[in-house]
Amino acid sequence: MSTFDLARIGTGLPFVAALPQLREALDGRGVAVVRAEPGAGKTTLVPPAVADLLEVRGADARRVVVTGPRRVVVQAAARRLAALTGTRVGGPVGSTVRGERQVGRDTVVEHVTAGVLVRRLLSDPELVGTGAVVLDEVHERGLDTDLLVGMLAEVRALRPDLVLVAMSATLDVPALAEVLGSDDGPAPVVDHPSAQHPLEVVWTPPPVPRLDARGVTDAFLDHVSRTTTEMHARALAADSGADALVFVPGVREVDRVVEQVSRLARGTEVLALHGRLDLRAQDRAVAGRGPGDPPRVVVATALAESSLTVPGVRLVVDAGLARVPRRDLRRDMSGLVTVQASRAAMTQRAGRAARLGPGTVVRCLDETTFAHAPEHAAPEISSSDLTGALLTLAAWGSPRGEGMPLLTAPPPAAVRAAEQVLHDLGLVDADGRTTELGVRAGRVPADPRLARALLAGAPLVGARAAAEVVATLADDHRAPDGDLAGLVSALRSGRAPGAARWRGEVVRLRRWAEDAVPRHDVPGHDVPGLVTALAHPSRVARRDGSTWLLASGTRAALPPGSPLQSFDWVAVADVTRTEGRAAAGTGAVIRLAAGLGADGIDLATGALRTREVRAAFVDGRVVAREVDAIGAIELAATPVRPSQEAGARAVADALARDGLGILTWSGTADALRRRMALLHRVLGDPWPDVSEAALAARAEEWLGPELRRLAAGTPVDRVDLADPLRRLLPWPRAARLDELAPERLPVPSGSRVAVTYPPHDDPDARPVVAVKLQECFGLADTPRLVDGRVATLFHLLSPAGRPLAVTDDLRSFWAGPYAQVRAEMRGRYPRHPWPEDPWSAPATARTNRRR
Repeated sequence: MSTFDLARIGTGLPFVAALPQLREALDGRGVAVVRAEPGAGKTTLVPPAVADLLEVRGADARRVVVTGPRRVVVQAAARRLAALTGTRVGGPVGSTVRGERQVGRDTVVEHVTAGVLVRRLLSDPELVGTGAVVLDEVHERGLDTDLLVGMLAEVRALRPDLVLVAMSATLDVPALAEVLGSDDGPAPVVDHPSAQHPLEVVWTPPPVPRLDARGVTDAFLDHVSRTTTEMHARALAADSGADALVFVPGVREVDRVVEQVSRLARGTEVLALHGRLDLRAQDRAVAGRGPGDPPRVVVATALAESSLTVPGVRLVVDAGLARVPRRDLRRDMSGLVTVQASRAAMTQRAGRAARLGPGTVVRCLDETTFAHAPEHAAPEISSSDLTGALLTLAAWGSPRGEGMPLLTAPPPAAVRAAEQVLHDLGLVDADGRTTELGVRAGRVPADPRLARALLAGAPLVGARAAAEVVATLADDHRAPDGDLAGLVSALRSGRAPGAARWRGEVVRLRRWAEDAVPRHDVPGHDVPGLVTALAHPSRVARRDGSTWLLASGTRAALPPGSPLQSFDWVAVADVTRTEGRAAAGTGAVIRLAAGLGADGIDLATGALRTREVRAAFVDGRVVAREVDAIGAIELAATPVRPSQEAGARAVADALARDGLGILTWSGTADALRRRMALLHRVLGDPWPDVSEAALAARAEEWLGPELRRLAAGTPVDRVDLADPLRRLLPWPRAARLDELAPERLPVPSGSRVAVTYPPHDDPDARPVVAVKLQECFGLADTPRLVDGRVATLFHLLSPAGRPLAVTDDLRSFWAGPYAQVRAEMRGRYPRHPWPEDPWSAPATARTNRRR
């Protein structure tokens, strides 16, 4: 007898019709990609179906591990499957999330977060005892899920008996099938098109901006609330069982819309649904309306987009926004930003209204905005902080992900930045491979920075004290005044929200730390700052007037009234970008920090402490100082004479930062650059690119001697750039420079007229020859440059030097417009020749009398 009654579990779920196709794919190849719309029942049906397949095969390894993107999704999926089987979580159906494991001896299907499975693979690459893995919600392109796709593809090469299913709603399925395929070809695809019920689309663009410098505007949320109330009332008039599901980007927005709709819609139960809620509140939101219950409006984040099903929904109201992670590499800051949602996400949201019957979606934007939205959300690997991912890949034996079958390769700049962080923390070596500390940190279920702070901080301040600070930083605990020490104290006393969860996290983290006797007598009030600095040494900050300078070079401000204003040094745990007048004009605000004593500075920032000569190019000359510094924070500085190397580097850095405008371009140098730019644009290589970026990148190659002269004190206005530019000319072809792009062109009068070439950064402009009209009598064919590829533009001038005509076709000019020009000009300039026949008249630069 099978563990699961699929007929009972699959009642009313459309995906039950696709189970035979799934079994066929897994029997043949052991791997499959499942594509089905949200609500089809794939999350509920596929894991028990795979478990039954393993049972029929008599497999030794029977456990089916199912991943989800977030803990709330994982726990909800486990509770639903357990309920359908008449059991509780911990029986045949279990779940494991960070800090909570409900698995028993009889567990066959285990729901886990993607991060849990990543760490499990690092400690047990063969997944002993696991017969199958089901990757759910792959289309969300979460960072851990993307890593799992690559890791499990490699595991299957060693364990072909491991059954692997990847499930998606909207992802580019062929690419996923290719990554999970083998020598036999791409993985088979089980494509289950859901029945489409009629869906009415209503557009309600707001009369106010949706976003401003601070995020989602309150005025827009009020518009969403009013729209929800009005449209739900209309839906209830047509169908008394119609519930509404509202999508907004974050928890703050959920809370405001819940408050507003509760006030506007009397007699309606308004519920929130997001990841910070406890299980009881989440269950209430996804349980559906019972007999006699009032109408419901559920206001949710993207949780309900595809991961969770809210029953009874006939109306979806979509704010059209999404909250996504972003990494600012330059300022060493990460955070969530609100952006326009993708069309795929908005389509999934709309589908929630028509899953079981006709429905309506109300989009709080206009059709043009929808049409211009990105097709799909960018994968997290393209925009997130990759520090944790890089440590995982290093521990997996694939530093930087090189050679891994990943859906999307990580951006090289983000990889370099993340690897530098890991190296500075002592977690990887120069080759990107894990150190002994890195191996230990990789086992700790926390961000690598926090894992390092826990492991390095425990011997300094004690395991419990280190675990308390790390637990505070690891979870979403907040302090309006930015005071981390005060927040830790409030959590310890039970006064802060989430204190119970925090205490459990402290116990869990303490197990990973060595419970050693502290080696340093660190005062209790300095502990939060020291542990934070061990996690983020580049965020140690010193007061600089009303703002703070971080070792990373970022300037930031504390929240008004923060008790940290009295400290000279702080360790910053969270700093985010901001706009407008906030943050004293720095563009960054410190959300959480702790005061840092002198001992903490020395213990945490040793790797950043330097004593070096720093040279800079200022006001046309090089200045240098010997600086004692912690990153960008200068502790002391003494003026010194720069070395040639340091000075040259300073000028090169200034060129890269400020562009070539810091140099003086003579007329000769500018003209040469224009000629070279035209040749590169028309002929390409080997004629060099002389754009701003290209010249700055090759500064040492073409400007090396001049850089050293500047470094030695030569004024910038005494350096002519014409000869340096000639160093870039490709020999021997450079001998044709004057032939292809001559400085002057001969005209019939015998003069050689200067050619004005277009600016180097104007690809549409043409070379210009400005010449007196009388000097061109008899010239029929307009001269062409660059072996005849580029036509010149003649500006035919009056005797006073004013343009009479602009043409690149002299033959047509003489035959037509010249007659009108002659009629208008001969009376104004009688001393100059205006022959009736310009073809036979002698060309001249002189007046009639001088002739």
